[in-house]
Amino acid sequence: MEIFLDTADISEIRRAAQAGLIDGITTNPSLMAKVAGDGDPRDLFVEICEVVDGPVSAEVVATDTDGMVAEGRRLADLHRHIVVKVPLTEDGLRACRALREEQIAVNVTLCFSVAQALLAAKAGASYISPFVGRLDDIGHDGMEVVAEIREVYDEYGIETRILAASIRHPRHAREAMLLGADCATLPPSVLYKLMQHPLTDTGLQRFLDDWKTLGKEL
Repeated sequence: MEIFLDTADISEIRRAAQAGLIDGITTNPSLMAKVAGDGDPRDLFVEICEVVDGPVSAEVVATDTDGMVAEGRRLADLHRHIVVKVPLTEDGLRACRALREEQIAVNVTLCFSVAQALLAAKAGASYISPFVGRLDDIGHDGMEVVAEIREVYDEYGIETRILAASIRHPRHAREAMLLGADCATLPPSVLYKLMQHPLTDTGLQRFLDDWKTLGKEL
């Protein structure tokens, strides 16, 4: 499973990319607003693309088809790594179809059901982003939707990639791996929790304590 970092914070992106922990980036208007400040968001997208050797999802803010297509083209022109992100609405799916006809990669976001995921695939989506955490928030099982999408896509040979999104904790990430999601996008806090385990910490301390008994330097 590929791991994407869900942030627009360039320092966090550099940290994860330099360690080789991530395969791409997802952003959204909320994440961009937190860090862009008075700068041009387009410059930030380019900087992110230069740091990460993989797909970078950049979301449109228009809500009509023509506006989304125009914004999508401009975003795609910024860098070869850009994946245009559109919402799962009728206008968004129309925009997805138009952009895919121009060979522009598209991530269809704000997916909350397997039926929506099937329609996005029919519109040519490169990625579908089911929001598991937001489904959990309203009493549904977000990971069940990921499992349903995986089953339907496999049944019909659909190549759209499942990108589990709205990941809230390491358990979500683990379940996404086990269910066969193609990718998951994690906030930095969750990414670094994945490598933590108390037995790792105690094991390392035991090794260091034992080495000290030798009284030698490496």
